[in-house]
Amino acid sequence: MKLSKISGNQMTEFILMGITKHPGLQGPLFVVFLLKYMAISLGNLGIIILTSVDTNLHTPMYFFLNHLAFVDLGYSTVVGPKTLKNIISYNGCMMQLFFFGVFVASELFILSVMAYDRYVAICKPLLYMVIMSDRVCWILVVISYLYGIMVCLVVITETFTSSFCESNIIKHFYCDSLPLLSIACSDTSEAELIIMTFAAFSLVSSLLIVLFSYMLILVAILRMNSAEGRYKAFSTCGSHLTGVVIFYGTLLFMYLQPQSSHSFDTDKMASVFYTLIIPMLNPLIYSLRNKEVKGALRRLFKKSCKLFL
Repeated sequence: MKLSKISGNQMTEFILMGITKHPGLQGPLFVVFLLKYMAISLGNLGIIILTSVDTNLHTPMYFFLNHLAFVDLGYSTVVGPKTLKNIISYNGCMMQLFFFGVFVASELFILSVMAYDRYVAICKPLLYMVIMSDRVCWILVVISYLYGIMVCLVVITETFTSSFCESNIIKHFYCDSLPLLSIACSDTSEAELIIMTFAAFSLVSSLLIVLFSYMLILVAILRMNSAEGRYKAFSTCGSHLTGVVIFYGTLLFMYLQPQSSHSFDTDKMASVFYTLIIPMLNPLIYSLRNKEVKGALRRLFKKSCKLFL
């Protein structure tokens, strides 16, 4: 395949191999991914609007849920529409990798912040509104975004200072750092080490925060004398715990595979799950399992009916 170049060994575009090599499956997959993206947009925009307009949901827990929906919508938007075409420009690839990384890294720490929020709500209920003030909530969210931006600047620098001169075919359905480095014609061992170190640190550190928070929550729940109190505590963090297990489970599956059985095809399947399935599931997890969200939906529906009738 002939490579497009600007000058020297700088390419103008990359070709994404997509999910499958079988042409007969491309049409059905196009429809499936389009429907999934529409569901993701509808669900997460619904959560964002609902937690913004309903005053009953103006609490720290729903403030973080609002931002979780935002990052879910963000990285699925960065990736989703591009799965419907297989050519991306050099600058477009760079921007996709940057924003995708920012949203995913931010989600890791927003999930850990939500775990800390649940710990404070269950273990220190009398001090909850003091500890989780508006200022503290904004600081925690801003730190999550700033960390994501910092990590992705490093990833972008390490990835795109490599030379791409042998092939412009990326064995993935979006621009990711390791598939890109696999087609570089320069030595990428240092870049791969730096990227994997940052990825491992982000994953492990955020997961430790989640695990430590839930360990303290579990201890507090076991000390409760009332069965009703234990049930209420479990229901308070049930939705978040479900989302955490699905998201971290997928990422751990990718990173903990033995090197001998690790492949880009396996990564693609896992990537489909956390880029297009999890953002679609999260609005369902946090709405169907949550009485307050369902109540807010009913109130919003009644207000809408009054406006149009």
